Amino acid sequence: MTEQNVMTQVPAVPLRGGAVFPGVTTTISIGRRRSLAATQTAVEHGGDLLILVQHDAEVELPEDKDLSPVGIIATVRDVLRAPHVGVQMLVELHRRVKFEGLAATDPYLIGRYSEIEDAADETDAALTNETIAYLEQYAEALGEANQQVMASTRSKKTVGELADYVAGLLNLPFEFEMELLQDVDGRHRLTAVLEYLKKELSIAEVRQKIQQDARESAEKAQRDYMLREQMNAIRKELGEGEKDLAAELRQKIEEAEMPEKVEERALAELKRLEYQGPQSAEASVIRTYLEWMVELPWNKMTEDNLDINHVRQVLDEDHYGLTDVKDRIVEYVAVRKLAGEKMRGAIINLNGPPGVGKTSIATSVSRAIGREVARISLGGVRDEAEIRGHRRTYIGAIPGRIIRALRDAKTRNPVIVLDEIDKVGTDWRGDPSSALLEVLDPEQNHSFTDHYLEAPFDLSQVIFITTSNQTNTIPAPLLDRMETIHMSGYIEDEKVAIAQQYLLRKQKNGHGLADTEVELAEEALRKVIRHYTREAGVRQLERNIGKMVRKLAVQVAGGETGPFTVTADDVLEFLGPEKFTYGVAEEKDEIGVVTGLAVNMFGGNTLPIEVSLSEGNGRITLTGSLGDVMRESAQAALTYARANARSLGLRPSLFDKVNIHIHVPDGATPKDGPSAGIAMATAVISAFTRRPVRRDVAMTGEVTLRGKALPIGGLKSKTIAAHRAGIKTVILPQDNAKDIPELPDRIREDLTLIPVSHLDQVLEVALLEANGPPFTVEGDGSGEVKTPPVSGSQSGGERPLRASSEDMDDLKLLRATRNDESIPFEDYLKDAR
Repeated sequence: MTEQNVMTQVPAVPLRGGAVFPGVTTTISIGRRRSLAATQTAVEHGGDLLILVQHDAEVELPEDKDLSPVGIIATVRDVLRAPHVGVQMLVELHRRVKFEGLAATDPYLIGRYSEIEDAADETDAALTNETIAYLEQYAEALGEANQQVMASTRSKKTVGELADYVAGLLNLPFEFEMELLQDVDGRHRLTAVLEYLKKELSIAEVRQKIQQDARESAEKAQRDYMLREQMNAIRKELGEGEKDLAAELRQKIEEAEMPEKVEERALAELKRLEYQGPQSAEASVIRTYLEWMVELPWNKMTEDNLDINHVRQVLDEDHYGLTDVKDRIVEYVAVRKLAGEKMRGAIINLNGPPGVGKTSIATSVSRAIGREVARISLGGVRDEAEIRGHRRTYIGAIPGRIIRALRDAKTRNPVIVLDEIDKVGTDWRGDPSSALLEVLDPEQNHSFTDHYLEAPFDLSQVIFITTSNQTNTIPAPLLDRMETIHMSGYIEDEKVAIAQQYLLRKQKNGHGLADTEVELAEEALRKVIRHYTREAGVRQLERNIGKMVRKLAVQVAGGETGPFTVTADDVLEFLGPEKFTYGVAEEKDEIGVVTGLAVNMFGGNTLPIEVSLSEGNGRITLTGSLGDVMRESAQAALTYARANARSLGLRPSLFDKVNIHIHVPDGATPKDGPSAGIAMATAVISAFTRRPVRRDVAMTGEVTLRGKALPIGGLKSKTIAAHRAGIKTVILPQDNAKDIPELPDRIREDLTLIPVSHLDQVLEVALLEANGPPFTVEGDGSGEVKTPPVSGSQSGGERPLRASSEDMDDLKLLRATRNDESIPFEDYLKDAR
């Protein structure tokens, strides 16, 4: 750029919101008083006008810093006044000049400038032709092609002139306009304008394509509509269209083999359809209804495979254990074989923790007896219409899930799996569990009526298998209609067998190692089960096996061929550090710490109970997210200990001077139920008498104020949890002794199960000799407490630590199972001592 140092002063007009470029004649709107005065002065004196551009359009009286450093010298040809536009001046823009500053601001702006010349204003045919070509394409894309403008464009001689002319034609961003205005290199300006043109052309082409596609789509839709209307008119004149539709539906109704009353209703609806015009909204509703009616399997049934040996073989192939479920299915097949179609479908609820195979065994049942299977997930369902369907008065109404499942199964005797029935919700839209009462009632489901069909459908031949994790959230009337089979968790031996026979093969197939020989050593599996999983089912075990198989897949992909054997030493390398400890819940025999047993929706689990005593005023603190029932059990345990204080070697007044804190760890998990009663009582008595509790003993049972041990539920899950935790002895209520034969053989072999009827017997088994004198506080005056003599009946509800002779006679009848052999309670005590 070459500058000329001679400075000239002329009137100046600042522009706001846009820039102009030299080489054209254009109109510029002016509105400010000073700009109008400068324009009039330039017209009167026939002189030049300096056109400047403001950086900020909001500034009313600009200063030097507010104006661009490069301006344009122009000649004012005329000043026009329009009613709605205001004052406009017609100016001829000549050349760029360097703005040197303002010489005056009143009555108008006077600017100083010096001349500059374009440093590289030259000709370039290739660049010029490319720019003109893109400008023509851009104008055509916008639909604004103008031959006069294009002719003026071709008349430009230098690249600088062409860049300024094209920039004046385009709607450029303000920042880009300022850059072009201040750029005195013509080639550089034209290159920048060309790049902008290319970008805008691509955008314009995309916009044009979208508009064209939308226009063609609208035209096609309109054309199709007109053709359909013409076809309908022709068919109407010939009398063919409606008769064909009616005849087709009538034929399907006859082939559907509907019950007589249902067929009458379908024919009545068909007659209504014949009277409706093809454009009637009601016609489409009736047609959809009739299509649903003819698609249902009113009289289609699959033939059952009644070979009992085949059924049992298929069930054994798919699942290990689960004897109760398999026996129930075999019983159904046997009765079906004898009774024929008089036999109604079974309604079975499989209740158990996650991962024990509830849903998969239901699917296996369908394969065993040769039926279709349909699965309906009820988790989170809150709308009654999901079961019974919507009435046809609603737009978009469809039948409920039961009818849709039958349509998909194409048979009226499938196996329908109602998954997660314990998680059905209720809100203002209705109660789905109430709608299920009719579905799962053998006395009613032979005429189940869906709101959409409004016609009875026979569900009596359907086998309904529901699954749940807990039964206390299932409404009692609904639970009463189902035959519940409890599926407790697997013991360690069962998990090992499942892993070897099922899970390993499944994971190999899923990870591309079906043809590779992989063996998981039994010691490795037991290590995974003990130290990497803690569950009633086998889902975590399957995930860990999958992780090990993936490690082997990496080796195979790297070129190794196997065979592979995973040993116990390899588990740490494959799965990382151990996540769980295996063994008894406590490391040593402690005072005031008892291992209880509990059952939740995930299966059985051990429940440590801790009691701590401190000098105080008799306050009782219960922590660990305990429910109301569990808190009442703790109160009953404390009352028994207080009532029998002297027989325990304690002074009753001691309880008023001691603060008792009962805590059940894992405080984030809510806990409730009465079955921890004897465990809490044992922990309290251990804390007061300073007698340690055996760490290898777990117990469960409800306790009364008289110390009686009442029966509990979930014995199988609890004993499995105790076995999994390494417990050796389990104390249970005498009334639960009848459930011992139902426990797995390994549980009965490895655990010593001791039925008891009174808390005294629990203390004899669970407590060791005292480490010192009973708990005392200063000022209590506690000394040696004399224990009253034993008698057949005692007043005040007190009972000695040792049972009376009459009770001991009764105890001889008690049996504890140990190594599958029944031993008298007295013999067990002798062995324990």
